Amino acid sequence: MDDKASVGKISVSSDSVSTLNSEDFVLVSRLGDETPSTNNGSDDEKTGLKIVGNGSEQQLQQELEDVLMDPSVTELVDAPGCHPLCARSLRGHRQKFNFESLLPSLLLDEPSDLSPGTPVPDEDSVVFSKLTYLGCASVNAPRSEVEALRMVSILRSQCQMPLDVTLSVPGVSEGTVRLLDPQTSTEIANYPIYKILFCVRGHDGTPESDCFAFTESHYNTEIFRIHVFRCEIQEAVSRILYSFATAFRRSANKAPLAAKAPPLTPDSDVFTFTVSLEIKEDDGKGTFSAVSKDKDRQSFKLRPGMVKKIVIYVQQTSNKELAIERCFGLLLSPGKNVKNSDMHLLDLESMGKSSDGKSYIITGSWNPNTPQFQAVNEETPKVCFDDLYERLPLFNLCDTDKFMYMTTAVDLVITEVEEPVRFLLETRVRVCSPNERLFWPFSKRSYTEIFYLKLRPMENTERKSNSDTLYEVVSLESETERERRKTTASPGILSCGSHGSMVPSPPEDDEEEDNDEPLLSGSGDVSKECGEKILETWGDLLSKWHLNLAVRPKQLPALVRNGVPEALRGEVWQLLAGCHNNDHLVEEYRTLITKESPQDSAITRDINRTFPAHDYFKDTGGDGQDSLYKICKAYSVYDEEIGYCQGQSFLAAVLLLHMPEEQAFSVLVKIMFEYGLRELFKQNFEDLHCKFFQLERLMQECIPDLYTHFLNLSLEAHMYASQWFLTLFTAKFPLYMVFHIIDLLLCEGISVIFNVALALLKTSKDDLLQTDFEGALKFFRVPVPKRYRSEENAKKLMELACSMKISQKKLKKYEKEYHTIREQQEQQEAPIERYERENRRLQDANMRLEQENDDLAHELVSSKIALRKDLDNAEEKSDALNKELLITKQKLVESEDEKRRLEEESAQLKEMCRRELDKSESEIRKNGSIIGEYKQICSQLSERLEKQQTANRGELEKIRMKVEGCEKCSILFSKEGRLKVISTRKEGSEEDTDEEKEALKNQLREMELELAQTKLQLVEAECKIQDLEHHLGLALNEVQAAKKTWFNRTLSSIKTVTGAQGKESV
Repeated sequence: MDDKASVGKISVSSDSVSTLNSEDFVLVSRLGDETPSTNNGSDDEKTGLKIVGNGSEQQLQQELEDVLMDPSVTELVDAPGCHPLCARSLRGHRQKFNFESLLPSLLLDEPSDLSPGTPVPDEDSVVFSKLTYLGCASVNAPRSEVEALRMVSILRSQCQMPLDVTLSVPGVSEGTVRLLDPQTSTEIANYPIYKILFCVRGHDGTPESDCFAFTESHYNTEIFRIHVFRCEIQEAVSRILYSFATAFRRSANKAPLAAKAPPLTPDSDVFTFTVSLEIKEDDGKGTFSAVSKDKDRQSFKLRPGMVKKIVIYVQQTSNKELAIERCFGLLLSPGKNVKNSDMHLLDLESMGKSSDGKSYIITGSWNPNTPQFQAVNEETPKVCFDDLYERLPLFNLCDTDKFMYMTTAVDLVITEVEEPVRFLLETRVRVCSPNERLFWPFSKRSYTEIFYLKLRPMENTERKSNSDTLYEVVSLESETERERRKTTASPGILSCGSHGSMVPSPPEDDEEEDNDEPLLSGSGDVSKECGEKILETWGDLLSKWHLNLAVRPKQLPALVRNGVPEALRGEVWQLLAGCHNNDHLVEEYRTLITKESPQDSAITRDINRTFPAHDYFKDTGGDGQDSLYKICKAYSVYDEEIGYCQGQSFLAAVLLLHMPEEQAFSVLVKIMFEYGLRELFKQNFEDLHCKFFQLERLMQECIPDLYTHFLNLSLEAHMYASQWFLTLFTAKFPLYMVFHIIDLLLCEGISVIFNVALALLKTSKDDLLQTDFEGALKFFRVPVPKRYRSEENAKKLMELACSMKISQKKLKKYEKEYHTIREQQEQQEAPIERYERENRRLQDANMRLEQENDDLAHELVSSKIALRKDLDNAEEKSDALNKELLITKQKLVESEDEKRRLEEESAQLKEMCRRELDKSESEIRKNGSIIGEYKQICSQLSERLEKQQTANRGELEKIRMKVEGCEKCSILFSKEGRLKVISTRKEGSEEDTDEEKEALKNQLREMELELAQTKLQLVEAECKIQDLEHHLGLALNEVQAAKKTWFNRTLSSIKTVTGAQGKESV
């Protein structure tokens, strides 16, 4: 196996990528020898390592080269007094690394350069320094990149006390990741490689780009922790991730087996494994069901875009049992002869031993919508008969002339084997059209391959200390490869890693090795594919039948003898049973399931034992078992005389596979009552013993030698045929045969059981004649049902059964013989014993009838009481309704009167409102004219005031100029026009100026008087303006009040009327 054997690439979702070329590296490794697992794969711990990085592995290597060749990094490492970024510890000798030629300054290979405190001197590891431990936290999804990056961001931002550490990453998958103290090199913590599940680094361009983290399973429990580190040199994060990837590769340092040419081991060292592959798809009911196969049983039929599950069954069939510890990788790839690097890892859902402890089962989820699985998610070319849709819309029959290959690999860790073992399966698949209706098989259809693992015991010197390893792998060869090697006569032994190509071997469903284990009920596959002509014939028949459901078409029996097409069985069975108009039974069923059944414990006990091999019924508490429980419970309540009997659950399960619960219950009731199946359970199984007598008489006539042999062995029919009659062959035989028997039963009646029983006895006659009593019983229990797992054998048997002519006249004759013999036996009995037996029978019947009478009487009395109570309630309701009707009529009359009065008042209010509105409009027009005149007057007054002020200012200016021009006046007045007071002692001058002063004073008084008049006019104008504004406001208020008057009056009148009616009613 090459060094990339366990590396697979899968795409990352859009929310977990940082660059366009981001990919996930998924690596898996075996369990380390130092810390062996104690769970032996039984726990649900998911193994394998998932490394998320920015780019492919080649890009990672190229990035590492660029980092290591960066001068800044080289200078940092070579700087004096600076610790190297990483140092490689060796086991006493120099060991080359893939990139050693590129790491002259980073990887120190000489042992002399190692730190004296290296924790594990005998372990090959890479030691990284200049790291800071930011802490750890618990995570719920250890493989989620989104959650891991979120925890990295939280711990990086919230870390208060970071711890400087040195990280030691082993170079082999058996090693342990260790945290060391950078000062003393003492170990702080260690994490075995097999416990590490996921590794992630921060995205480029984010603050976390210098951080990385890994998740690990804590103490082998479901507790998962994430450990976060920060690297001082950001570019070294890629180198650390690559070291983790190297640790999880298979060891590539071992010499090839072909070079050593080990001697061939004896056959006792060959261990045989049977590996089966099963593919499941979502069946639309919330569960996953096994996909069907083409008729050639070579190719799986898949639907595009559907989430799938891959189930691998590994069973050791020879030699000493080896303990499978765990599966650390389930890989898948389209095509065959694919490279190991092209395999893609699937997410493991579960692993562990089966319930019987014989097989180891691995289940993984497969999402085919990812780009790498596009080849097996696109429709495979095919030829379809689209015309069939016109007649039968439920079908789309396709004949495939092309297929493709798919390779599945599972890597297992076996305790006693040194290295992991990979089983490689190549199968054919065909992807059907999205519009094609696929019908799920009724049991598992798997692809099986046998592998021969050749081991060589290891010497004590070769084994590691404290290890359970006993063997090393010499070769691993499949049955297909062995056959090819024999035919081509090409010698050589295939190694564990080189499986070569494998062509799927023919399925072994029908050629399984016989053993003493009986066939589980519900086994066998039933394909829903059918020929085009057959479907057209059935389509025409159903179209005619629906025109007149009361009359069966003439060609119906001939078609039923060949078998009803599987996809039509649900509809045809209901029509044959006469359940096309069963609404009353459907409603009754919904009532019955709510009642308690006295046989609830027996029903619950049998449900888990019904069809355990069928996917729909195998899950305890699943939808299938729940529906089956409700049908059996409903029938036990419906048929109180018979109730629930063992065997009914098998028949109900067969019906439930073809129709909903309600219809299945209806058909079950029809079979029990109208087809006479319930008669077999009555009167101490008297009718069943009659059937046994009829079968023996038919054997005596048709198979006399076998009848004689059974007489000699004292082997009676009830010893082997009880289940045939009570369960209609549904308990032990394959479903293909069971469904065909139900076809014939519903078409021709219960006498078909004799045809099938005689056909079984005839085909097995030669074998039965060679058996003794115990051998015959075992033959009926084990080999007979297994013989008809083959569809071809079942068809031949049913053809033989249909070809037998058993007339009803003959059966009636044998029935009379039986009753005659019974009467003779009774007569031969002592009279007292006969009378006592008859008396006991009559007493039982009497007690049963008395119980029924008591029940009916109780039910009658209860019904009468309930009816009387209902009648009283109805009368009380009638009286109350009559009173309410009278009150309502009175209120109606009053309401009509009030309506007329309100209409009259409304007309008056409208007229009043119209008059008030006209009056208001006239007042508005009048007020508008007043306002216009007022505005005009104000404008004129303003203009006059401005003119007067201008004239006054001009006159004042003239006076001031005159005063300034006069020498005497200029002395008396200032520049601002104010009067100056000049004191003089000359009386003569005062007398001269008195006259002039008086003149000026007179003139000044005139001017002040004129100014006062002007101001008075201005005040009068402002008063008029305010008065007009007041009148305008009043007018507007009157208009508004006039508009609301009629509405207020209406409201007040309505309130008055309402109040008056309320007082009257009180």
